[in-house]
Amino acid sequence: MTAEEVWPRGVPSVGDRAERKRTVEPRDILLFTEISGDRNPLHYDEALAKETRFGEIVVQGGVTSAILNAVVAEDLPGPGTVFLHVDWNFKAPVRPGDEITGKVEVLEVREDKPITKLKTEVVRNDGTVVLAGGALCYTMPLKPPE
Repeated sequence: MTAEEVWPRGVPSVGDRAERKRTVEPRDILLFTEISGDRNPLHYDEALAKETRFGEIVVQGGVTSAILNAVVAEDLPGPGTVFLHVDWNFKAPVRPGDEITGKVEVLEVREDKPITKLKTEVVRNDGTVVLAGGALCYTMPLKPPE
């Protein structure tokens, strides 16, 4: 198998970066609840949420981290990439209406296997880092449809 078969966009290099932005909508809470079953009142009960340290409704952590799935699978390393391991710290809340940016940076690329180590981060539009950590990814070759 050639590097081109595994890395259709070319072998990533240490220091390569990619990012994606999106605005989190109230509907994202409903969709994530449908998928996960997470009905925590912090995501739905405005009166209760106001009494917490968050001060208002917050979205599920899975909604926040999902943008990293898109960056990794679509941009860098790219199609065919899956997470092998993640180590994420949730640093601040994300609320409906916030714009978030998912960012990845290549820290290591293995030469013997299509495995990359990434720095990962999600930043709110006010500059607050809401998620920080790292990920180990594997990129499998994708055969074009015949």
